[in-house]
Amino acid sequence: MPIDATQPYDDANIFARILRGELPSKTVHEDEHTLAFNDINPLAPTHILVIPKGRYVSWDDFSAKASDEEIASLVRAVGKIAREGGLVQSGYRILANSGLNSGQEVPHLHVHIFAGRPLGPMLAK
Repeated sequence: MPIDATQPYDDANIFARILRGELPSKTVHEDEHTLAFNDINPLAPTHILVIPKGRYVSWDDFSAKASDEEIASLVRAVGKIAREGGLVQSGYRILANSGLNSGQEVPHLHVHIFAGRPLGPMLAK
């Protein structure tokens, strides 16, 4: 069910629980500010989620409140994962849903990295 990205951060969300070590994840990348792991229900052969370790609900929340170091960490992590995963040459898609109309399901900012097959058009017509 889509969430309202203007609501306060919910510490019970699945990504907060992963960050606290309460739920397992297969880590792809981790640094001081960012964690990336394989999606447990992948929508493409490669489906990685990249999240900030801070308590940010959406892209808007993150871009307004995160430090420059946190923002740089998230952006650099996406590029590093793509390069190290051999995704650059064949191509990949990054997607961050924000709010109700986008279909955001977890109230913690997360960027999807999709790759490994032709992904088709951005949006259905």
